[in-house]
Parts: sequence; C-alpha cells; structure tokens
Amino acid sequence: MEKITFCIPSKDNLRYLKTCIPSIRKYAWRKDHDIIVFVDSDNDGTVKWLDEVKEEYNIQYYVNPRLGYELYGIGRAYDYCIEKSTTDIFMIFHADMMLGRDADLKAFNHLKPKTVVCSTRVEPPLHPNNGEKILEDFGVWPEEFQELEFDNYVNQCLNETKVTEGIFAPWMMYKDEFLALGGHDPIMHSCREDSDIFNRMHLDSFKFIQPWNSLVYHLTGRGAGSFDGDPERHKKWQTDMNKSTLEFIRKWGQNVNHTPLMKPIVSPKYDIGIIVENCNDQLLAILEPWCSNIYVDEGNIPSMIDNYITLESPNTSTDLYQKIKLFDSEKNNEILVTINGNKFTQQDFQIVQQLSAILQDSGEIGPFELGNLHIDIIQINTYEKDLIICKN
Repeated sequence: MEKITFCIPSKDNLRYLKTCIPSIRKYAWRKDHDIIVFVDSDNDGTVKWLDEVKEEYNIQYYVNPRLGYELYGIGRAYDYCIEKSTTDIFMIFHADMMLGRDADLKAFNHLKPKTVVCSTRVEPPLHPNNGEKILEDFGVWPEEFQELEFDNYVNQCLNETKVTEGIFAPWMMYKDEFLALGGHDPIMHSCREDSDIFNRMHLDSFKFIQPWNSLVYHLTGRGAGSFDGDPERHKKWQTDMNKSTLEFIRKWGQNVNHTPLMKPIVSPKYDIGIIVENCNDQLLAILEPWCSNIYVDEGNIPSMIDNYITLESPNTSTDLYQKIKLFDSEKNNEILVTINGNKFTQQDFQIVQQLSAILQDSGEIGPFELGNLHIDIIQINTYEKDLIICKN
C-alpha cells in the first residue's frame, strides 16, 4: 500500500495519545506511515511527552501558536495536519482510538478517486448501535484497554467481506480531493465539523465505503468529551456542541441527518424568510437559526432584537444585524413563512424543523397553510450545492 499520514488533533489528550500512537506503530500493516499531531490545548503535559517520544514513534507535532489563549477547534486542527502532510493520502484519526491490526491496509484496498473509506468502530456497549459499529467491551478507559484480547478479536475479522455505505472517523481519502473542497468549515469550531464536510462530500458525488475488516477500538468520545462519565470535559463539550449545532442549522437549513449506517441525508437548502407577529425573545431565539431572514414584530419589547444580537453574536459567524429585520421591512426571500407567536405550538416548530424536506416532497408555487403556519412559495430554487466548497 502507499504511505499515508495519520492526522490527530489533541486537546489535553495525553492519556489517550499514550495508547493511540503506539497502536498505530504496532498494528499498522505499513510501519513507516507519517503521524502528525496538532496540540490545541496542553494542560496535561502533552507537548513534553510528544517531545520525549517523537524519535521513538517518528511523530511530527505542531502546537497551536496561541496555546492557552484561543483554540483552533478540531476542524482547523485537522486541516493544519493535512496541509503539513507530504503523502498523497491521509487518515483522520481520533486520539481516543486504537488501530486494529492491518486496518490501514484493509481500508486502503477500497480507496479510489472520489471515495472516502472509513474503518469500522468497535466500542464498549455504552451507547445504542444502529448497525454502524460493533459493540464489544475491551475497556472503557485507555489505561484498561485489553490490547491482546482486542487483537485476537481483530484477527478473527480480517477475512470479513462485509462492506457498507457510511462514514465516521477514522476516514481516509486523497489529500488533493480534500483540499479542493476547501477543508473543514471553521464555523463548526469544535463539533459538527465532520457532519458538515460529509454533507459536502455527499453533494460532490463522493462514495462512502466502510469495510468491516478494517477495525479500530474507540473509547466513545473520551478525547472530545462527549462521554458523560467525564463530567468536566462533558460540560465543555455540551456547550461547544450546542453552538456548533446552531451554526450547522444556520448553514444547511436542517439538523444533522443520516441513515442508520451514517450515510448523510441532505435536504435542499431554500431561501426562507420567517415573519413573526407577536414575537418574544424566546421565540426569536428558537426560530432565528432556521431561516435566511427573520422579520420580527417587537411589540412592547423594543430592545428584543438588540438584546438577542448582543447575546448571540459571539456564538455565530452570521451577521445577525443583516439577518434579523423589523416586521415591516421589505421581504425579498423566495419562501415566506408567517407565524403568529400567540398561536405557535410545538407541532408548528416541528414543521419549521422539517420544512426543507416538506418542500422537497410537495412544494409548489403559491400559498398554503400547514398547522398554524402560512407559507407562501414565490420561487423554489435550491442552494445546497453552493455549500460544497468551503469559502470561510
């Protein structure tokens, strides 16, 4: 197989890297792959350890130039590693993963132009399985990883011929094809960066391939903090995830959606303006991410818009002063949704969340009622393919 580069961001991940990196060197089919680590945060001695073992494991590592002051975020960290790589192929890898025997070769065997190949995760049975991974317990923390037992399990799977269509880390692709997409979108600062780029790959006709004889052991989000058994990291992760999810919705007009096997489902992106009569600050916060513009009747709350923009602007790349307009402003959006805040229900909000898919299935020019919403389709253009290339 060709030489590849493993790209690993680290945010206070020393305890995971100590298991992750040796697994790559020991169990990869090719022993001279490049490994690049980007240290985004170091409160645990990560840099000191990497410096001590860089010769032993043949590691390159780079440190956030604003270490301790500002995070790059996982997407930018991956892109930094990819840009520094000198191989034609790279593999995105998490710090809380351990490579299974020959997983690099088994993935590479499926790699062609316009494909993205991901290994299959083996995880402890802590989270539900829709069929996209294998639940087997070889330890919950890196210090208790049952390496020999996992290796024995992997050896039994090396002749597996099952291949499915899905995508999750670790994933492998050609560097030039990744760079042509513009890399990860930095507005997904610490979460949802993978879902965003998977949407873009899908729209750009990439094929997703998941061979079930290329295995990694995954500690279910320990490195990022999504595991709730690590309360301090998990609290920070929840905050980051909430921010990034709203940015994803603002960009795509929908939440993350995929098949049970993790293939992206991307609904069309429409130019939607939401007009809200009898608005309040809670309703403004709920509806703003789901449209191109929102037109608000401030009523007896004249400072509502300014208050919301002041609070939310630090969390978004969107110019909220351009997005949020007064009720009687000129409305140039191609689809207008009129809402009376006094009648708005949870069922109406579910319609707003599903509006892209609803319009895709049955949208025709003209007005119609859906729940308590009045919807007027003036034009039915879609813009999701404008999002394929990252311009941020």
